[in-house]
This record gives sequence, structure tokens and C-alpha cells, in this order.
Amino acid sequence: MAMGSLSNSDDDFNPEINTTPLVDVMLVLLIIFIITIPVMNHSVKIDLPRATNQPNDSKPENINLSIDAEGKVYWNADVVDPAELNARIAVAAQKTPQPELHLRAERTTQYEKVAQVMAAAQSGGLSKIGFVTEPQGK
Repeated sequence: MAMGSLSNSDDDFNPEINTTPLVDVMLVLLIIFIITIPVMNHSVKIDLPRATNQPNDSKPENINLSIDAEGKVYWNADVVDPAELNARIAVAAQKTPQPELHLRAERTTQYEKVAQVMAAAQSGGLSKIGFVTEPQGK
């Protein structure tokens, strides 16, 4: 008995692998997995909180404080004296959320007046101070 010989006679053994049984086994395993996977899926019921789409934070108003060349102070376009300025700063500092102070001064304004307004804002309790400038071309 000559198994695996490479002769050309018709009685010899054919060394090619028959893949039909392998494909059958693979298809049977695939069907078994398709049937058993949904059964094995264990889910846990969780009561998740609901989200809202409304923002919770509110933007504070901005206080526009302007100082002209003569040293006059404007609170949102209203002229105020130093005593009224201190009173308005104290009221604004108590608000929640605290407003931001936007300080704008003319180019020829004395720095002393700007420093006085900044000191009044700091002593009054305003912690957010921003300086508004204009581009060089204007």
C-alpha cells in the first residue's frame, strides 16, 4: 500500500484536504453562537437621572465705567460723584453673580483719577475689573 506517492495512477491516494466537513462544523458552531448569545445577555436595570437642556448659570450684567479727560466718572452713561460711585460699587458687589467692571478712560485722563476709581472698586468688593481700549487707528 503506497500512501502519499506522487505517481499518476488512478488507484493512488488523493492528498488534498476535503474542506466540506470543516465548513459544516463552522456553520453549526455559528448557528449555536447566534442562538446562545442573546440568552447570555444579562442586563442590569439602572434608573439614570434626567438631563435638562437649560443652562443654569446666568450671565451678570457688565458695568461700563468711563472717565473723561476732565476726570468726570460715568456709570453706564450717568455722571456720578465719588460718594455715589462708592455706594453703587457696594451695591454691585453684593449681587450674585458679581458683575464685571469695564473701565474705559480717555487717552488724556490723568492716571491718578483712574487709580482712584480702581481703588474704590477694590475697596468696595468688586473683584473683576477689565480695561477697555480702542485700536491705535481711532
